[in-house]
Amino acid sequence: MLSSALLIWFTTLSTAQAHEVVPSIGDMRAVDGELTFEIRANIESFIAGINLTETADTNESDQAETYDALRALSPAELAMRFEAFWPQMAQGITLTADGAPLAPTLTSVNVGPVGDVGVVRFSTIEFSAPLPDGAENVQMGWAPEFGVLVLRQMDVPAPYDGYLVAGALSDQIALAGGGQATWWETFANYIPVGFDHIVPKGLDHILFVLGLFFLAARFRPLILQVSLFTLAHTITLAAAALGYTGFVDDFTQASFGIAFIDIVEPLIALSIAYVAIENIFTKGISPWRPFVIFIFGLLHGLGFASVLAEFGLPEETFVAALIGFNVGVEVGQLAVISVMFFFVWQALRIDRGENEVSRGLSLYGVFLMIGAVLLVLDSAEIPAVLADPILILDTPALLFAVTFIAMAVLCLVSIMLRNQLDAYRRFVAVPASVVIAAIGLYWFIERSYGTITGA
Repeated sequence: MLSSALLIWFTTLSTAQAHEVVPSIGDMRAVDGELTFEIRANIESFIAGINLTETADTNESDQAETYDALRALSPAELAMRFEAFWPQMAQGITLTADGAPLAPTLTSVNVGPVGDVGVVRFSTIEFSAPLPDGAENVQMGWAPEFGVLVLRQMDVPAPYDGYLVAGALSDQIALAGGGQATWWETFANYIPVGFDHIVPKGLDHILFVLGLFFLAARFRPLILQVSLFTLAHTITLAAAALGYTGFVDDFTQASFGIAFIDIVEPLIALSIAYVAIENIFTKGISPWRPFVIFIFGLLHGLGFASVLAEFGLPEETFVAALIGFNVGVEVGQLAVISVMFFFVWQALRIDRGENEVSRGLSLYGVFLMIGAVLLVLDSAEIPAVLADPILILDTPALLFAVTFIAMAVLCLVSIMLRNQLDAYRRFVAVPASVVIAAIGLYWFIERSYGTITGA
C-alpha cells in the first residue's frame, strides 16, 4: 500500500504553472497596539473555494473552471471579488491574544497583474486586529482549505517561524520575540518541505532520477550517478540560497531581458531528455556521463533554490533550514528509486536467471488488474485526454493508472521473453526511457517557447 501511494505521488505534475498549489507566505508584526498580517498568496484559489489541503493541482478540483476564470480577471476586478469574499475567509482565520479571540479586519488587497495566465499570480492581502492591553502571546492559523501557511514574525529578536499544514495552529508566539525554533527544530521542520518538493510536487526531478535508475538498476552505477547529482545540486542550492548566484540573474536580465530561472527550467527539461536518450543507446555509464550528470545537477540545484526563495529561509537558523531541506530532497529521491526498484525487482531477478517465473507472472498479473481498476475509476477523464493527449500530464490520477498498467505490461513482456538477451533492458528500461525522453523534450520545447515569447 505504501509503495502504491508513493507511485501515485510520482505522477503528480508540478511545473510552476497556474494550476500548481503553492504555500502562502505571511509576515506578522505588532505595531502600536495592532497585530498586522501581510499575506502573499494565490487568492484566486481561495475565492474559487478549492480545498488546497486535499488538492495538489487546481485542475483536479471541481472548481477548476471558476479558478481559471478568476485567474484571467484584471487586478481591480479580482480585488473586488476578494473583498466580497473576505467575510467568508475571516471566519476561517483563528487569531487569539493570550487565549482571547481577535476579529481580523481586511485593510488592503494588492493584486498582481494578469501577465501570463499559465503562471501562478501572487497577490498580497493585509489584515489586522487590535491587541488587548498587556497582551504577551498570540496564536494564529487558518482553515485547512486555505492550504499551507508559512508564518514569519517580523521586527523582533529571535522571531517565530512556522510551517502550518492542514489547518494547524501556530505555537503561542511571544510578541516580544524569543519564539524562534532551535537549530534541530528548524532542521526537522524543513525536511518535509524538501521531501514535498520531490514527492509529490517534483515530477521533473523524479523523471531525472528515474532516468538515472533505468540506465542500469545495479547498486554501483546507480550510487555513482545519484551521488554526483546530489553533490552538484547541493553546491548550487547552497550558493543560490546564500545569494552568490544573483550576478547570474542580473546578467541574464541585462543581456536577454529574462530571469535566469526562466533559462534554468528549459535546461532542466533538457537534462531529463538527455539522460533518458542516452539510456536508449548505451548499456552502461559512458566516460562523459558522470560529468554531464554533475552539470545537470548544478542546474537542478538552482531549481530547488527557486522553491526556497518562495519561503524565505529564517536568517538565524539558515544553515539548519538549508540542510533540512536538502535532506528532505534526498529522502524523496531515495523514495523514488526504492519504489521503482520494488516495482521492477521481480522482472530484474528473472532476467538475471532466478527461477521465479510463475511468481513474476502472478505478481504483474495482479498489478495489471489493479491498474485496470484504477483506470476504470478515472474513466471520466479519458475522453478529454483522448482529444488532447497532453492533458494526461495534468491529470495525475489517470496518469498514475496508465503508468501502473504500462509498467506491469512491460515487466510481463520481459518475463515472457526472458530467454532473449538483455530482456529487462530491451522491454522495460528502454521503453520507459523513451517515454521519459519524450516528456523531457516536450517540456523543453514548451518551456523554451514560454521563455522566448513570455507566453
